[in-house]
Amino acid sequence: MWQMGLSFVSGPVRVRVPATSANLGPGFDALGLALALYDEVTAWVTDGGCQVEVTGEGAGELPTDERHLIVRAMYETFDVLGGRPPGIAISCVNRIPQARGLGSSSAAIVAGVHLARALVVDGDQRLDRAGLLRIAARLEGHPDNVAPCLLGGFTIAWMEPEGDGVGAEKASSAPGSGARAVSLMPAPAIQPTVFVPQERGLTEVARAALPATVPHAHAAWTAGRAALLVHALTTDPTLLLPATEDWLHQGYRASAMPATAALVSALRAAGVAAVVSGAGPSVLALTPVPSDFDPGMGWSAQTLAIDVTGARIETAILGHAEPDTVAAGRKS
Repeated sequence: MWQMGLSFVSGPVRVRVPATSANLGPGFDALGLALALYDEVTAWVTDGGCQVEVTGEGAGELPTDERHLIVRAMYETFDVLGGRPPGIAISCVNRIPQARGLGSSSAAIVAGVHLARALVVDGDQRLDRAGLLRIAARLEGHPDNVAPCLLGGFTIAWMEPEGDGVGAEKASSAPGSGARAVSLMPAPAIQPTVFVPQERGLTEVARAALPATVPHAHAAWTAGRAALLVHALTTDPTLLLPATEDWLHQGYRASAMPATAALVSALRAAGVAAVVSGAGPSVLALTPVPSDFDPGMGWSAQTLAIDVTGARIETAILGHAEPDTVAAGRKS
């Protein structure tokens, strides 16, 4: 199939995208971790229109037309690549809880950018993974969740002013357009546990609780802990409890999520390196949770492996493998 100078593949492509946890305590808007809990999305080019089918998490709630975030991400990526197909159909199997601080929106965005590129015959030559990260971060507004979803492992993401585009991508001053990231290999001993509540949260509400300024001493304390966290996650997990201390954002959000704040406090009092997962309300524990620990009513706990591959196209249509990194290479 051909449109506006592009050739599209004739069959379906499927992508698997992991859940993520951002911030990890002191690494606000910078650090993230990919978790082995996956949404799977299949897409194919049609003769016209847009159809979306959703099963699992979000079924009956998420849009099934062009308003769906995956579709918006696909259209954005198609535009960067040079043109949209006549129509698309999408089938989603969702396992990542919606609006719980586990990166469901980032997973949708990363799925969309990956699928759009995979549906273009030479998409990987027109747009590399650095370009995918920039598009995804621009759509999300910040790179802390999209980076681990795209790259896997433990990621450090940051922003730089963007100059020339990557591949077909044009320079942009929009938020997120200069996103870069590196993926590091977490220490093998780390096996996260997520505590997911029944109620949902909104990132906008959580961000609105943050003050415009914080005391310099609090910022300096948190910066030191964020630096220590990189070492603890990759080399010495025995330091995770002090490394996950945060004075920058979690305290300010506590009143909006009292159950989350109480669970984090209870876990840390039990010696567990626990943090708010992203903007909440889920809680992430990075060290083993005592077998007799009771989180209370309304919480479900699940121990997950760390995903180290990131988003992955599962239909072998891309012409060749590409590097695993965006900026400075995967380190171990």
